[in-house]
Amino acid sequence: MKVKALCERLGARVLCGTADGEFEGVYTGDLLSRAMSRVEYGCAWVTIMANINVVAVANLTEPALIVLAEDVIMQEDALSAAQENQLCVISTPMSAYEICCAIHEMAGE
Repeated sequence: MKVKALCERLGARVLCGTADGEFEGVYTGDLLSRAMSRVEYGCAWVTIMANINVVAVANLTEPALIVLAEDVIMQEDALSAAQENQLCVISTPMSAYEICCAIHEMAGE
């Protein structure tokens, strides 16, 4: 699935990185120790966590993008680290549930 299409579907804005990529699958979770063992390479990771530790977990697990739910904005130090590590981070007003439903619908199209 295309990141750009997801951004359009979610009404999301790109906080850093590019929306030119693709993703496959999704993981939703905020407990970072759990996310370290569950986020898969190339997936969309949906979370409300927006601190530097999210970037550290993303560097270990290599999702295609981080989707911040509920209009969360990444903390400045985390955003800088995400940019340095060329991570794609988007933010949407939708809830994690709504995001997952939208991705499920996209997968069926």
